[in-house]
Amino acid sequence: MAVRTDLALELAEGRRVQQRTQTLEGFSLHTVTVTESDTDFGRPPGRYATLSIRDLLRRETDAFPRACRAVAQILRQLAPSNQDPRAPVLVIGLGNRAVTPDAIGPLCCQNVLATRHLVEQSPEQFRAFRPVAVLAPGVLGELVLGVIDRIHPELILAVDALAARRLSRLMCTIQMTDTGIVPGSGVGNARTALTQTALGVPVLSIGVPTVVDGATLAADIAQQSGAQCEALDDLNTPVLVTTRDVDQQTADAARVIGYGINLFLHPSLDIADMELFLS
Repeated sequence: MAVRTDLALELAEGRRVQQRTQTLEGFSLHTVTVTESDTDFGRPPGRYATLSIRDLLRRETDAFPRACRAVAQILRQLAPSNQDPRAPVLVIGLGNRAVTPDAIGPLCCQNVLATRHLVEQSPEQFRAFRPVAVLAPGVLGELVLGVIDRIHPELILAVDALAARRLSRLMCTIQMTDTGIVPGSGVGNARTALTQTALGVPVLSIGVPTVVDGATLAADIAQQSGAQCEALDDLNTPVLVTTRDVDQQTADAARVIGYGINLFLHPSLDIADMELFLS
């Protein structure tokens, strides 16, 4: 059976593809670079940065600000180097807020500073801010096209839920890439692709694995134990597995991403500033 995962880190296991592991703000960062020649990788060419934030789940001291700074630094590395730092940006939070494992995107939007209207109405008072619009369109990527035509952003940040292969990566992994994203793919409801090719605008995608495909998990367990797994025959209908504390963990991950985006787009701000603006 085909292994289901949205993480380049897992797809790269056992493959000859360019990989690098380093430490950023005390967290492990694994980067996979896919080139045009990596035709069997199954993902578009580009850079895939995977940040492990286990310290945050363990509530370690200063883990939250460190994770936010790490997200901001990675986004700076992935963003086009020739882009105007004052150019408009559109942040898209994909997913269904009524389904907790799929609510990463909408929850993230609640933690992103929407500044476009402020910059337009009071440019002198808000000249230090980059004009940012925030949209939570559910999983319908088609809605984004109308907004793009209206505000003409020069960069799009898309946040969505992903699927992992390993349970150990649920809720403690953030994947960021410069290849764009397919809305809803993490929970088996793929829609229109949000990519630079489709939209005409550079797209950075940010995702957190919130589920593991049941059939993939069962197959891995059976393979590792060397046993036959008759239960696999019962998994023709997709089954998704998530964590017991998914509500709190989803909210925590969305907050880290939202604050990280703010630090990336507004370098003059710090965590305390954001707490004040978002309160």
